Amino acid sequence: MEGRVCKECRIIITHGEKCPLCGGTNLTNKWSSYVILLNAEKSDIAKKLNLKVNSTFALNIKA
Repeated sequence: MEGRVCKECRIIITHGEKCPLCGGTNLTNKWSSYVILLNAEKSDIAKKLNLKVNSTFALNIKA
């Protein structure tokens, strides 16, 4: 999967220079592994990762 990740909220974005979730501009293309949330309200994984919206999120952001 291609895209950049917001270092603040870990959402993966495929276009633009600004995070659509938090509005941050600190983006990186150095990440690996991701999770796709389809129902964040009921997801145990979303609760453990403290994610509240349905989207695609990076699990590992490389320094």
